[in-house]
Amino acid sequence: MKTTLLLLFCSFFVLNCLAQGNENEDITSKNTSPNIVYILADDLGYGDLGCYGQKKIETPNIDALAESGMLFTQHYAEPVCAPSRYALMTGKNGGHAYIRGNDEWGERGNVWSYKAMEENPSLEGQLPIPDSAVTVAEVLKKAGYTTALVGKWGLAAPFTAGIPNNQGFDYFFGFICQRQDHTYYPVHMWENTFRVPLNNQLQKPNVKFPDTLDPLNPENYEKYQQSDYAPKHIIAAALDFIDRNKQHPFFLYYASPLPHTSLQAPEHWVNYYLDKFGREEKPYLGGSYFPVRYPHATRAAMISLLDENVGKIVKKLKDEGVYENTIIVFMSDNGPTFESASDPEWFDSGGPFKSSYGWGKGAAHEGGIREPFIVSWPNQIKAGSKSDLVSGIWDFVPTISDLVGVAHPDGIQGISYLPTLLGNDKEQEKHDYLYWEFAGYGGKQAVRLGKWKAIRKNIRKGNMKIQLFNLEKDIQEQYDVADQYPKVIKKMAQIMKSEHQTAKRHTFRMKALDGED
Repeated sequence: MKTTLLLLFCSFFVLNCLAQGNENEDITSKNTSPNIVYILADDLGYGDLGCYGQKKIETPNIDALAESGMLFTQHYAEPVCAPSRYALMTGKNGGHAYIRGNDEWGERGNVWSYKAMEENPSLEGQLPIPDSAVTVAEVLKKAGYTTALVGKWGLAAPFTAGIPNNQGFDYFFGFICQRQDHTYYPVHMWENTFRVPLNNQLQKPNVKFPDTLDPLNPENYEKYQQSDYAPKHIIAAALDFIDRNKQHPFFLYYASPLPHTSLQAPEHWVNYYLDKFGREEKPYLGGSYFPVRYPHATRAAMISLLDENVGKIVKKLKDEGVYENTIIVFMSDNGPTFESASDPEWFDSGGPFKSSYGWGKGAAHEGGIREPFIVSWPNQIKAGSKSDLVSGIWDFVPTISDLVGVAHPDGIQGISYLPTLLGNDKEQEKHDYLYWEFAGYGGKQAVRLGKWKAIRKNIRKGNMKIQLFNLEKDIQEQYDVADQYPKVIKKMAQIMKSEHQTAKRHTFRMKALDGED
């Protein structure tokens, strides 16, 4: 199989060189290995894109990626941000991962104080990815790639081994800390190992709208919008990286914070959706995130801005003559959030799945972990194709390893989906099952085994009962049939036991599984 794939790679790369126009001949001759752009959205649901059935929000650029490439229908992430990003970087699932939840590393001090974080950068960030971890960026460095992360990291604190520049990335611009991007008007961002000040005033996101003001007057919300809008700087850094590195193979991990709450978006996009949806909407008065006068229009605006930025990346690749030789991957880190009046039910963000609290973000149900996943590679991936391959975010590492001819890192659970991308379904190795383990939201385990989905909830409360759902008949996981299939339950319990390794970090341990919390 590896010999066949190697011959295919060589053939494809030669064809790429011959297919380029004369004006791009010099670039192509220097850059025959494909560039890789991985776009990761934040809290975007399976049903939030037009190509996955969304009716209210317009996403023409992402839809165009699907039309030019392959759309996956059964691709999975982890339930929340940090473990998904760890799995993407390392190829490990939740039972073997070092990071198994969002850990704010609270023993450092008052990490939730934005004032304290601004005064002491050591309080920023989350539990760091260990130095021993092998990331996909390090894999690609071995193959001669220049690497960049632009956007949200969430796997380190400043001055630790986990920062992007210590994990294989030549360039970093964005947020080290996921708490910092709870506002799109931060006081600073990071470029490599240095803070970059922005023209904004420090505001903590968890504020409430004043009782003394009229909540229906849009002018009373203007103070929650400031000068330097973070996504504007993030996309600019991404485009600049492409410009500076177009002469040789590059990997751009564009980890957009959009559309994570707080709900804050450019005025022109908000107005576009106010014209479409109307202005008769109840405002969100804050508490967890910033107040916003028009929640529906603002969330839609944020997703359309994400789509606009995807379009800018594609246009830049075309303008620089490297689009034909670039793989573009698009995915979300977890299901849609229920916070800050995001209203996933109104948008039908889960598509065929439930997406409200307990079913979307933070859940092991399909609405929380099955994500939009699109891969485009001109002349290599069949345009407009679809795949129902059951796969996960941890499969990216072995896929890219195979693509560039570097050995898989040790100890990974991922399987390469490269044969599927190239249309070689007969050569595609498949997972026997997918496994999730998540320490947050009460503690969860889940297994996808063929048509069966098993979930164990509230493990931290001592629950070990397994629910069972038949996804072929019950895609919304409404009917627990565990009592009807004891043999399936026994198999699921065996998988949950065999896949679980005691977490190295105490905050991710669960007494019912490990004997200690």
